Amino acid sequence: MITSTSPSKFSTRTAAAALIFLLTGAGATAQSMPDSEKGRYTLSPVPDGVLRLDTRSGAVSTCSNNGTGWACYAVPDERAALDAEIGRLQAENEKLKTDLAAREPTVGGKIDEPLPKTDSLKKPEPKVAEGERKIEIPLPSDRDMDRVMSFLEQAWRRLVEMANRMQKDVTGKI
Repeated sequence: MITSTSPSKFSTRTAAAALIFLLTGAGATAQSMPDSEKGRYTLSPVPDGVLRLDTRSGAVSTCSNNGTGWACYAVPDERAALDAEIGRLQAENEKLKTDLAAREPTVGGKIDEPLPKTDSLKKPEPKVAEGERKIEIPLPSDRDMDRVMSFLEQAWRRLVEMANRMQKDVTGKI
């Protein structure tokens, strides 16, 4: 038996179904992303879910929907290791500063006494220790000087001959 439904019953059923649909849809939408608590968290989508940055503490978490709801897990942080290294370096720096301060003071800056005047052309007298280690460099002999001069003369002649050949090539006299 087919009964006709009155317009008031149809609109009530439709409204109830729409209300149930909206509530379940809204519930799914509310659970689709973690709450951002009035701008405290910055969310960035990643292939596994969402990356959440806590703007107050700087902590980073990965959030994913595992079927029963969203769960966020802290990302392993190198911050503790970096803080430990910074602390070690600061302690080492302080130790080096105290070691440097404990050393005898060195002369730094200008000295109140003027330097003694010396003749810059006068050869300083060698000290005893330096006199024992005196090294003499022998000057080249006349024969060695003649060989060097002969080599330079030959090189100069070849250079002049090459320049003359180049000039003739340019003028076309060859």
